[in-house]
Amino acid sequence: MLDQKDNNLHRAEENSANGRTEGEEKDIIVDHTAAPGEEAKTGGDVSEDGEKEETQDEKNTDQAAPVTIEVNDAEVINEIDESNAEDAEDEDNVKRHSIPVLDYHAMSMEKLVAELEKLLKNEKVQAIKEHVDGIKYEFDLKFQELLEEKKEEFLNEGGNEIDFRYNSPVKMRFNKAYGEYKEKKNQYYKSLEQNLKSNLAKRQEIIEELKGLINVEENINTTYKHFKELQGRWKVAGPVPRVNYNDVWRTYHHHIERFYDFLDLNRDLRDLDFKHNLEEKEKLITRAEELARVNDVNAAFRELQSLHKIWKEDLGPVDREHREDIWNRFSAATKVIHEKRQEYFRNMDQIHEENLVKKREIIAQIDAIAENKASSHNQWQKQIREIEALREAFFNAGRVPRKVNEEVWAAFKTAVRTFNRSKNEFYKNLKKKQHENLTKKQELIKIAQENKDSEDWEAVTPLMKKIQADWKKIGHVPRKYSDKIWGEFKTACNHYFDRFHQHRNEGNKEEMEAFKNKEAILDKLKEFELTGTHEDDLETVKEYIAEWRSHGRVPYYKRNIETKFNKIIDALFKKLDIAKQDIELIKYGNKLEQLANSDKDDLIDNERVYIRRKIDEVKSEIRQLENNLQFINADESNPIVKEVNKNIDKHKESLALWKAKLQQLREMD
Repeated sequence: MLDQKDNNLHRAEENSANGRTEGEEKDIIVDHTAAPGEEAKTGGDVSEDGEKEETQDEKNTDQAAPVTIEVNDAEVINEIDESNAEDAEDEDNVKRHSIPVLDYHAMSMEKLVAELEKLLKNEKVQAIKEHVDGIKYEFDLKFQELLEEKKEEFLNEGGNEIDFRYNSPVKMRFNKAYGEYKEKKNQYYKSLEQNLKSNLAKRQEIIEELKGLINVEENINTTYKHFKELQGRWKVAGPVPRVNYNDVWRTYHHHIERFYDFLDLNRDLRDLDFKHNLEEKEKLITRAEELARVNDVNAAFRELQSLHKIWKEDLGPVDREHREDIWNRFSAATKVIHEKRQEYFRNMDQIHEENLVKKREIIAQIDAIAENKASSHNQWQKQIREIEALREAFFNAGRVPRKVNEEVWAAFKTAVRTFNRSKNEFYKNLKKKQHENLTKKQELIKIAQENKDSEDWEAVTPLMKKIQADWKKIGHVPRKYSDKIWGEFKTACNHYFDRFHQHRNEGNKEEMEAFKNKEAILDKLKEFELTGTHEDDLETVKEYIAEWRSHGRVPYYKRNIETKFNKIIDALFKKLDIAKQDIELIKYGNKLEQLANSDKDDLIDNERVYIRRKIDEVKSEIRQLENNLQFINADESNPIVKEVNKNIDKHKESLALWKAKLQQLREMD
């Protein structure tokens, strides 16, 4: 309602002229009808509190100063009157203020539907209109965005726009819940309309009876009791249409005032009522002043509305002496609450502006990601996660000023849609590529299955290894085929290589025999312990090495036995404290024996060429380092000089080892 400030101000000024609020109490004249369409027949105009106003001559004598109502006072009182008129149409409608309005913008479609279902189950339908409208607005926005995405995906996959259909379970749930809400609302208002008309007729009957109390020929006490009985009936008469509320109340109040004027002949009864009304209004003032100190301005304002309603509907006038004072106090407390509420909304406007800045920054980040198009599946997945996080941040950023809400939402949708279009285009091409990969892998499966039972080992083994390598290079296939085709390919390849290994094991009994012999040596070596005599122990270890080498090669898939043997030998050499170079030469001697026993004559020659090349390389490194020293202008204590000398020594040790290996080769010749 505060958004309608100009309209409210205009109405407040009209009400001020017509005497519609008790805020103008003493000197603002009420000029309303005795009943709709009927002029009041009194000796003078009547004030809101029921005291007969002075004649013009009396006013000239008294010279009372008129009360001036500030714009804010008129505005807030008019707002309270309008809200109370709305609540008066349905006495349970006030409950809507206690039902929290959540940040529906930050909620997913699933949560929005759940909240709507919860409201329908737990709250009265007339109290949740604002909530349902907010939920529907946000749900429609989000569903429209989803619908556009699905439609775009459909078209990208080659579909025709006329054939597009999209059914969403969450949309069906929403439609069902919203349909239930509309049905309940229609039933409620259909029933309410009859009740409101009936209650309006009751109240008009009470007004007619009030009119008949004036100048009756009966005991004043009897008349007063009848008056109180009518007041009691009025309080329980039930709600009336909001369009009639203020007019009916003013008419009723007017005749209450006329009755108090009539009671002027019996001041005792009137003064008792004045005293009671004063006490009750002072309680309302005290509570309003307490509310002015409450931090929750919205809750305070809602309770203030109730206080005004009680002041207006349940309590009559007070004596002239206190009338202006108590109204001023009540009005002052009202003004404080109103100003705090205005400040609250100003702060909310500032918060909304800050939220606007956040949301525009998020949109800019989405635009930046959309411009930086990814080139791989992993990159796209990373960007998708980033976009999802930004979407969540956008919805959680809070409300923005209403005037730019549609603009910001449109910019957000455009940014997300731009990203989705690029993403969909990539995955459309990727899907095409994956289907091409599927075809290629199916061809490899066919080759594997055609050759899995072949016994042409020399020709087929390289072929099977090649198609395995080709498989790895081809890339991904559609997920739904991935496990199936891999299972088929793996089964065919395993079938062939199991047969191949079995054949090789059967055809190479010598290698298997060597493996068994080496296993026996390894078992003995595990139990071997040094005697403590260095020469004897060293000779024993050499014998183990020689025996090991004498058995030759083991099957390829059993080669890990060599690693186990070398670990044990290295541990024994360490215990014997054999120099590293000596260990290398011992091992190298065994290697040379193995080369000499090979069927290939060129192995020794190749080894000789290799060692000479290594000697030349190490010599070259030493020369380079020594040349570098000549350009370093420093003594031996310099860290750089020390490091270079250290490297030279290390290379010289390496050179000595390679020369020793070459000497072993010469001795072999």
